[in-house]
Amino acid sequence: MKVNTGHLTYCTNIHAGKNWKDDFKALKQNFPTIKSAVAPNCSLGLGLRLSNESSLELQDPETLTQFKQWLTENDAYVFTMNGFPYGDFHHTIVKENVHAPDWTTTERSSYTIRLFHILRSLLPEGMDGGISTSPLSYRHWFENSEKFAAAKQTATLNVISVIEELIDIYKETGQLLHLDIEPEPDGILETGREFIDWFENDLLVLGIPLFVQKYNYSKENAADLIKRHLCLCYDVCHFAIGYEGHEAVLSELEQKDIKVGKIQISAALKADLQGTEITREAIKSSFAAFNESTYLHQVVAKKIDNTLIRYTDLPVALEDFAHEGVTQWRSHFHVPISIKEIGLLQSTQDDIITVLELQKAKPFTNHLEVETYTWEVLPDQLKLPIAQSITNELNWVIDQLSPTVIDQI
Repeated sequence: MKVNTGHLTYCTNIHAGKNWKDDFKALKQNFPTIKSAVAPNCSLGLGLRLSNESSLELQDPETLTQFKQWLTENDAYVFTMNGFPYGDFHHTIVKENVHAPDWTTTERSSYTIRLFHILRSLLPEGMDGGISTSPLSYRHWFENSEKFAAAKQTATLNVISVIEELIDIYKETGQLLHLDIEPEPDGILETGREFIDWFENDLLVLGIPLFVQKYNYSKENAADLIKRHLCLCYDVCHFAIGYEGHEAVLSELEQKDIKVGKIQISAALKADLQGTEITREAIKSSFAAFNESTYLHQVVAKKIDNTLIRYTDLPVALEDFAHEGVTQWRSHFHVPISIKEIGLLQSTQDDIITVLELQKAKPFTNHLEVETYTWEVLPDQLKLPIAQSITNELNWVIDQLSPTVIDQI
């Protein structure tokens, strides 16, 4: 859907498909209902999520042609994809294995390149296309600083190999494709600060000499190539969990000419812990209701002196709930963005509003993707039918962007 600051869509990682047959079935069941409620008179985008298995199946020319015909018939288009989860993402224990295989492996780079070749076949003419991906790896897999540094370097070189592929596609077709790194809690890159430092001190340092040699460009032109094809995926939930100042992060990115590939519009859980002991215990019970076994739900606690405590998952944090001096909790649980108050807890909806206001005032990307994927594991009182849930999310974003212009692509 074309809105006044770019293209708005939702991520299909909401669906539980294990292969392309299941993925396509879920799209056929849900997309027409969503489109009729959200964009009855204009084209609606899809933020396509494909597992490795699905990507292998969809690269088949006949299967891909069938999907393209369906997109045309349903007035739909694909401009962004989610390449973070490689395998099953529902009905199984995902936890830290969402990062596996990580960017230290050729499996991850091969999968990502395959996604880009699918995207280049689906992308409407004249549009740029992006694929979001993991923040290199899960940091707690590396037991010391030496192994951590080695993993970061290997991962960076594999990212550079994908950038090379994107440069070659651009030279061949003129299509602008970008890989969008998505910082998240406990990733090797978990904050905006870490992403920017990695971009300057690792990616450019390793990438520029390689591209100078391969393309016979100047160092400045080589840096421009990297900045054209490697962007930040600004997942609002993840930045909110770390209490990051959105305006400051975006200002530094602009100053350093590092681009945002897309905004993932998502919300975390939070609560103020400065109330009475009775209230605190009730808040603890409220957080415990979100303790489920599928995904990691990291917690970042803020202390009265503004220092942060990072917990690897909700059960670990709950055990330390009485930690002295803690004033606020934020938890990595993608709750519905259209809901602010959740009993004694709240969502970080205000962070989304802030980011969207910044986007409206001075657009910093043209890809906006709603990413609430936890419908199946939400407490019962928050569950709605999938199509209705996605419709509510998209319509809420449209309201925030108003006044908005919606046109055909």
